Amino acid sequence: MNDFIITTYRFSTQVILGRDENGALIVDAHLDIAWNAISAGRGFLSPTAPRYLVSRSSLVANGVGLVFATLYTAPARAGRAMRTRFVYQNAHEAHIMATAEVNYYRSCDLQLIGDRAELEAYAGGWRKGRLAAVLLMEGADPIEDPSQLGSWTDRGVRIIGLAWGATRYSGGTGAPGGVTELGVQLLKAMRRKRVILDLSHMADQAVADAFAVWRGPIMASHSNARALVPGDRQITDATAKEIARRDGVIGVSFYQKHLRSSGRATLDHVVLHVLHLARAAGGPESIGLGTDLDGGFDSKQAPISDLAGLKELTTQLRQHFSRSQVEGVMGENWLEFLSRSLPD
Repeated sequence: MNDFIITTYRFSTQVILGRDENGALIVDAHLDIAWNAISAGRGFLSPTAPRYLVSRSSLVANGVGLVFATLYTAPARAGRAMRTRFVYQNAHEAHIMATAEVNYYRSCDLQLIGDRAELEAYAGGWRKGRLAAVLLMEGADPIEDPSQLGSWTDRGVRIIGLAWGATRYSGGTGAPGGVTELGVQLLKAMRRKRVILDLSHMADQAVADAFAVWRGPIMASHSNARALVPGDRQITDATAKEIARRDGVIGVSFYQKHLRSSGRATLDHVVLHVLHLARAAGGPESIGLGTDLDGGFDSKQAPISDLAGLKELTTQLRQHFSRSQVEGVMGENWLEFLSRSLPD
């Protein structure tokens, strides 16, 4: 049964998780919480809206203790397809929108993890019912100029993905292109500030450019295997291998179109992507969750009808991995990555 049990000594840092009778802390590396609240009125502190899965109460009830909460802003060209008027025409408008999202997170009294000491104190004392977040900027256009990066790190941003579609910094999903000259400047500023680079949504040439110049911590918050579902939104086996070589982690998305080419996705498809990416990366220690649940899609396009399905995912993963490896995929791999990557 346990066909992928391996021993690894690659990680030098181990986060001691707080545990109770309900098990280990689960980490979800991609949730568009503020975007959903501001653009669609699905308040995070309210009970889960019909057809949707994510609220504070649903997360904590099912053992999720840490999320990567996004600052996502939609360019005007995407507004009609996404059925939203909450869009930006220029970088200044993106800046204003992302600022509103930061303020929303603070209004939720959500603890924002900013450095290694805060992470280890939180994870070490975690008990079910507690929730914290790391801020992830998805698409860097809210940074009007790389010289402004410090104002965003002061607000808590610790992870940045240069692209969603194309941005001023990088080619992105459906928009081929490399890292721009301005993007190289931003990468240099990110390295100085010890910000983590998220490759999800970056175009193939931009990923290659980033590998050539970037020497900081690197990850893919919500990216599935292109070998299983073709398309530029997915990552190649070579990219997965290189992320792992650099001690990064890849989060598996739960969006139906990321899980299979057609038809309804189930947890079996999540497991297939975990297995494939683990093999490409050289082990499950480089794989985590980045569900993107409610990120522009509802439960009809997800492999679970509610977050209780995470427990079933744990059961299915145990058919292929050891218990400690499953705990890694469900959360500990992300915690160890953050412990290595966040500022001291």
